[in-house]
Parts: sequence; structure tokens; C-alpha cells
Amino acid sequence: MSIARIKKNDTVIAIAGADKGKTGKVLSVNPKAGTAVVEGLRKVKKTVRRTEQQAGGIIEVEAPIQLSNLMPYDAEKQRGSRIARTRNGETTVRTLKVSGKALD
Repeated sequence: MSIARIKKNDTVIAIAGADKGKTGKVLSVNPKAGTAVVEGLRKVKKTVRRTEQQAGGIIEVEAPIQLSNLMPYDAEKQRGSRIARTRNGETTVRTLKVSGKALD
């Protein structure tokens, strides 16, 4: 297993696939499968059975997307950036290589 460079609540940009160029917030990460669920990316239609709590029908949900197709997004430079791990005293901080801004 490699260290996941993308974590929950990070803002990412899709660099490949049908949603290329779109950005969103990471809702969850599954490092074992190498996937993440991103808000607004890879929407799929899912049929839901009617229950007492909800009406049945077809809804849109976000499906997992491969981590290799995502890159952390730098809002200042308006593009994706790689991650550098820098030591800040006793702690290690994830920083964006493009702007040098800390993520953690």
C-alpha cells in the first residue's frame, strides 16, 4: 500500500475520464480499493425501491472514481498540483507543489 495523497474534505480536479476538468470535494476515500467518492463527479443513475421512509424511483448518486484520475486542486493557480510532504517541527504537513500552500 502506498500513502494516500488525497484525503477526505480535500478539493480535487479530475484529470481523466468523462468528468475531466471538473472539481469537487472528496466525500470518502477507500485506500484499499484505490478509489474515492467526489461530490459532483461520476454521477450515475440508481434505482431505489419504495419504502415507508422514501419514495421509489431513479436517483443520481456519486460513484467511486480511481485515485489515479484525481489530483489535488490549487484554487490560487486554478489548476491541479502534486503533493509534497514537508516537515514542520515534529509534524509532517502536506503542501501543494505549485503554490507551497499547506493542506493540513
